[in-house]
Amino acid sequence: MKVKLEDIIEAIEFASDDIEYFLDQETGEIVMISDMTMTSEEKEAACEALDEHGFYRLPTQWELRDYDTMEAFVDNLSGPAQERLATAISGRGAFRRFKDEVRRLGLEEQWYAWHDDAYRRKAIEWCEENGIEYE
Repeated sequence: MKVKLEDIIEAIEFASDDIEYFLDQETGEIVMISDMTMTSEEKEAACEALDEHGFYRLPTQWELRDYDTMEAFVDNLSGPAQERLATAISGRGAFRRFKDEVRRLGLEEQWYAWHDDAYRRKAIEWCEENGIEYE
């Protein structure tokens, strides 16, 4: 079974408290289980298919620890930008302050490239840990 790495990354990005994604071991299909968007019959059918074939639970964005990704980004910088972002990620409201400061510093493109790379590395790591071929 070979999966598209971009599909794994997308599933990680869209996972939430109410939505989980699984990879069907037999078909390679990514299945979403959602309390908010599925009827009980749809949820039951998806779970039955997963139980029938076996499945891998995909990592969630919470497992990536976005704060750690922000911290690594800040550590990779130098000078005033590093100092301003280090201050921004301290304490309550860190995510909002960080995004605002990244925008003010003109580092949005660099930040999103860093962020996307972190998700890509996590998806590759997950595939390799589970012996899943990817393209």
